[in-house]
Amino acid sequence: IAGALAALGADVTLVAGPVALATPPGVRRVDVETAREMAEAVDAALPADAAVMVAAVADWRAEATGQKIKKDKGGLEALPLIENPDILAGLSKSPKRPGLVIGFAAETEKVVEHAQAKLARKGCDWIVANDVSGDVMGGARNRIHIVSAGGVEDWPDMEKDAVARRLAQRIADELTD
Repeated sequence: IAGALAALGADVTLVAGPVALATPPGVRRVDVETAREMAEAVDAALPADAAVMVAAVADWRAEATGQKIKKDKGGLEALPLIENPDILAGLSKSPKRPGLVIGFAAETEKVVEHAQAKLARKGCDWIVANDVSGDVMGGARNRIHIVSAGGVEDWPDMEKDAVARRLAQRIADELTD
């Protein structure tokens, strides 16, 4: 998606977690390792006309402890967790909020219904939802639904590159209307 937006002439900053994917031509990349680093990098990339938030960021992280957690003292059950920042919801409420904020939802059931709930919870403009119960992850094809306050756009099954190009054009059209 970043590459497709850059190909349309957009000034793109890609905030990327630990991935082995190459940076598309014309895209500025900021590498991060944690959810907190990602939230900070997203904020530093503002202002922006649009934010396309595709990352599946962990909801929780292990709390730092001053001592070793012993197996005989509960092991994983004793591992304290703290909530990571909700980057999408935070951006949607930010005073520096982009004009178009897009989140993603990878679902295995009730795809559109869950995406509609996520749209309401996060406060963004669109949720791009897809059914990942089949071979979508790692596969070459995808079928998405764009969920917004205006309704649901159901897209046909397409090559992932074609989805990215069409989505980039849809974003450009939204920003110029």
